Amino acid sequence: MTELSHSTPNKPEVTAARDWVSTLAKYREPNQLRSWFELGVSIVPFVALWAASWMLLSVSYWLAFAVSVLNAAFLLRLFAIQHDCGHGAFFQNRAVSDWVGRMIGVLTLTPYDVWRRTHSTHHNSSGNLNKRGMGDIHTLTVAEYRALTPMNRFWYRVYRHPITLFGFGPGYLFLFQNRLPLGLTGSLKFWISAMATNVAILIALSVIYYFGGVMPMLLIFLPSTLIAATAGVWLFYVQHQFEDTHWNSDEEWQLHEAALHGSSHYILPSVLQWFSANIGIHHVHHLYSRIPFYRLTEVLRDHDELANSNRMTIRQSIASARLHLWDERHRRLMSFAEVRALYG
Repeated sequence: MTELSHSTPNKPEVTAARDWVSTLAKYREPNQLRSWFELGVSIVPFVALWAASWMLLSVSYWLAFAVSVLNAAFLLRLFAIQHDCGHGAFFQNRAVSDWVGRMIGVLTLTPYDVWRRTHSTHHNSSGNLNKRGMGDIHTLTVAEYRALTPMNRFWYRVYRHPITLFGFGPGYLFLFQNRLPLGLTGSLKFWISAMATNVAILIALSVIYYFGGVMPMLLIFLPSTLIAATAGVWLFYVQHQFEDTHWNSDEEWQLHEAALHGSSHYILPSVLQWFSANIGIHHVHHLYSRIPFYRLTEVLRDHDELANSNRMTIRQSIASARLHLWDERHRRLMSFAEVRALYG
């Protein structure tokens, strides 16, 4: 048994995964004032810290850089709000949610409509071995990996290495890959989303360069963007990449089972939970994605089964970074070393 399993002996099996849907439906309605408040306490400090960093450039580059690093936390929180908007969970009016999401998408370098579609695909196929490839971390089974050529095994190992996933990967994803609607290039709607976001980003950066030159780009824009991107990719990784996660072939896959048992409950200190907008309560989010992030804690308060399910500590999450392959025989993620020891 894994360490994660030892920490979660009371996996919520008393209530069937599908039956949670009707229970969680009562938490879906957002509080309009609360939503605007959460947006305000995220966007106002973000803008204020951007301004403070800019002013500090004339005092000390190091101070300006330090403030921009702090501002990455607010940028991450804005991405989490954009995420809720994409699920229609943040405002009762879907049009308001969409336009707030699109505007935040300029700050997060994420075309909102493109991301909403790929993320919806992720929710509708997470844990399905026959529907991998969009909106997820590329994961091979042991059998698939062993069938690869030596060169393709090498490239898969490069892709799964932490330096790639959490070093080069976030920058590539947000600075470059998001500039095109990859996977959705056949639809004009998604080209418009990507290009409109690109134009807005270009205008914003041009204004910054016109008034401040290159240093605001190097010491404010890039550090906050890259750090927030790395944190976001890490959170997405640990939400589904843990030893006792849940994968099935298409004929055995069931949406709610995959949501409940294939999503982690990431235990974070209160300050990190606030900046990540409760996204660590991911098993509940996947069971019912229309619940606003600020109501997820209500669910845990009211339902001990979910509060004690799939709990993952920071130490355990770091250990999960060594897991790379899904073993269908043992039904768990394994490291390359474990696979080599078991199968040669």
